[in-house]
This record gives sequence, structure tokens and C-alpha cells, in this order.
Amino acid sequence: MRRRTLLSLTAATALGGALTACGSAITGEDSSGGGANGGSASGAVRVGHLPSALFAPLYVADAMGYFEEEGITLELTPLKSGQDGVPMLSNDQLDVMVAGFSAGMFNALEQGVAFKIVGSMGISPGDPENSPTALEVRQDLLDDGTISEVADLKGRTIGVAGGPGATGGYLLAAMLEEGGLTLNDVEISNLATPDQEPALTNGSVDAATPSAPFSSSIEEAGIASPLAVPAKGTTGTGVMYSETFVGAELAQGFFIALAKGAQELSADGKQTEEVYQILADTLGQDIEVLKASPMYTYLPDLAPQPDQLEAMQSVWIDAEQITYSEPLDIAGIVDASFAEAAAG
Repeated sequence: MRRRTLLSLTAATALGGALTACGSAITGEDSSGGGANGGSASGAVRVGHLPSALFAPLYVADAMGYFEEEGITLELTPLKSGQDGVPMLSNDQLDVMVAGFSAGMFNALEQGVAFKIVGSMGISPGDPENSPTALEVRQDLLDDGTISEVADLKGRTIGVAGGPGATGGYLLAAMLEEGGLTLNDVEISNLATPDQEPALTNGSVDAATPSAPFSSSIEEAGIASPLAVPAKGTTGTGVMYSETFVGAELAQGFFIALAKGAQELSADGKQTEEVYQILADTLGQDIEVLKASPMYTYLPDLAPQPDQLEAMQSVWIDAEQITYSEPLDIAGIVDASFAEAAAG
């Protein structure tokens, strides 16, 4: 299995720095100043996000003026993780969050924290040659035949950004399923994506789940090769509205604009020059790095994916990352009406 690999180690390292340092370039006004009715009288909508090309519809819609057409001004607040934004949503410090889901999010919902999942974001294309996330296995273990299939990873240590209860943990579970394994069958090391390459190099982990461009860099350096990718349709990210914003006047317009941004993105992951330039300018990333990086796909209406949420909840209950045993009713936390109206 070999995927598109045009990146150098230097490029991936530079991207890691860009993600860390890009806050000032994409941050709007202080998110604590919004109104209590969701957004503000001036049309401002406070959006928490993880600065990443994974959330391209948000940045493309903004740059192409789709939010402005709906009378909306974005106030973007970068987050370190989706879990960081959950209390901000519940306390009306944010109107919207575009981020990854986590076991902690489900725990918060079970404990009464109120918000709605209204849309999806990046969806795995399932293409072994062009997947933005892959299960990378140390090359020496592949070369000597120690590991030749996913089932051989039983008992092995795998690096995952955020650990088993993060979005990466769910994506790993989806890939382990190919070999009849679960998260309980492996040892998971919580490693930030930029730290996964050195961990593979020094042998402290046997495999890792980096996203592009880090995965491409690892492959080019001969450190590891992909053994599996998430199946087509797998997703662990989405769009969340605060309970207040769900009923706000700007809520539908925001989603319409966001869906228009998704519709500007190519289904095969290779974007137009204009889209790449928008992402480069917004995120402070090198455009050639973006062009060489596999990308997720997006539904044109960004409809939420309840089946994926059901699967996440099940995976995390089994892995004891969720503190309750009786599953939440996913229908009670999803509101698909905004996507339905955007599609209409």
C-alpha cells in the first residue's frame, strides 16, 4: 500500500509549527463578548475551531464571502481540542464549534451539558493510496515479517494523538476492526502527531496514526508504511451549536454558508488553485505542502452522521473511555434540520 507522497520531513515539521503559531492570523475578536441570544446584533457568530485544513469548508466559505451574504461576521477562536470548546459552548462563550468528537464530549452530554451536533466535517475517502489518515507500522517490523496484517498488532503499542478517547482513537478502532481487534487489544500511547515520527524511529511505538502531511513524511523517510486506512465514510469530526444558537436567527444562514464552502471542495480531494490559496493564506501553511497532502471529502450538505456517532459511543464504552454504560439516545443530541434546509 503506497499513498501519494511528495512531502519532505522539513515540510511536515514546518507545518507543525504553523499550526501552533497561526492563532493571530485566524482569530477574530474576543469570543467572550457575544450576546446571550446566539451571535450578536451586528451579525457576529463566535466559532471555535481547530486550525486545520480538515475544516476547509469554514475557511473557504469565509474567504468566498458566503457568510457575508448571510449577514454574518465570523469571530474565530482557535482551540487545542474539541474537548476544550465543550464548556465554552455550554456557557454561551461560543455559538458554534467545528472540531473533532471525543469520549469526553459524550461524558459531558450524559452529565447534562447541552449542545447539539448539527453537521459533519471531513469524511474518510477510504482510498488506500490517498487517505489523509493511515495506520503506519514501523518499517523494520514489516520488513522482517513480524507484522504483515492488522491482526498482528495485537498487544503492540500504537501512538495516537489525544489517546484512545480522542477522535484519533476512534479512527484507530475503525482500522483495527479490519483485523478483528479493538482498542482493548493494543497499548495506546498518547502522542501528539509531530511526536509520532520520532517515536516510530526510536522504537518506542510499533505503529502510529498520523494525519497528512506527517504520514507522507514518515513514509518518504522509510520509517513506516501504511497497513490500513479508515473505511470510506468514517468520520470523527463535525459541527456543534450551542443550545442558545440552535434557536438563533443566524443559525440557518450560518449553516447554508458553511455548506456552500463544502460544495467548493472537490470530491477526489484534489482542490482548485483558489481553494489551496485560501487554505494557505488562512492557516499560514505552505501551498505546496497542502497540494501534496491527501484531504478528506465532505458531504455537500454537511449532514450529521448519526451512525458514526453511534459507533463512536459504542467503541468508547467498550474501551471504558466513557463513564456511563447505558448508551445515550443519539437522536436526542443530533439536529439535522439545518443540513436538510441547506440541501433544499
